[in-house]
Amino acid sequence: MTEQPPHIPRYAIYYTPPDGSDLAEFGAAWLGWDAAQGCARAHPEIGGLPRPIAQITETPRKYGLHGTLKPPFYLAEGRREDDLVTALRDAARDLRPAVMEGLELAQLGRFLALTARGDTADLARVAGALVERLDGFRAPPTQDEIARRNPAHLSAAQRAHLDRWGYPYVFDQFKFHITLTGKLPKSEATATGAILAPILAPLLPTPFEVRQVTLLRSDAQGRFAHMLRVPLGG
Repeated sequence: MTEQPPHIPRYAIYYTPPDGSDLAEFGAAWLGWDAAQGCARAHPEIGGLPRPIAQITETPRKYGLHGTLKPPFYLAEGRREDDLVTALRDAARDLRPAVMEGLELAQLGRFLALTARGDTADLARVAGALVERLDGFRAPPTQDEIARRNPAHLSAAQRAHLDRWGYPYVFDQFKFHITLTGKLPKSEATATGAILAPILAPLLPTPFEVRQVTLLRSDAQGRFAHMLRVPLGG
């Protein structure tokens, strides 16, 4: 019997909705993965969608409902998980919470996401600080990982960020969003958005507050689950 290689987890720092909130509960069921509990969830019954929910949500499912602040990474050689937790607590203590007007459903090209309404500068500063201050814990991306980002189609700024920070959409290229679907034909994305809009409307917070960040770790199937929530500003 061939021995399986040991699982090497990835880590990520995300915004995730408060546990037990209406948005968190709907998002876990919609995606079919509850990152807070680390378990699969049954999809809701929603009629009229252009294809099954399992197909619509296949790509973002393993990440759970989230907005990326520091994208997934492997630990650098010699770095320990406990030290990452300590460094995250230290970094978060120095960052003030971000408060925006609310969340809204948006179609971003071929996929649907929730985006923030109002001034997002404070949230961008939180994300940028986490990317920079915790960069020493990030192993450099492999050539295969870089290739998956399709660097030939990135802007010069995005390619520079990919080379330096391992991810193209940081700092001046950061655009906060909570992904709800994979890429769909635009007509299907529009149709899905029309059905989701009235369902999501009463679930979206007003104002939208980011007062904690969440550290997640991937399992052997690549699915991310919460490790801990860390308050901003101590």
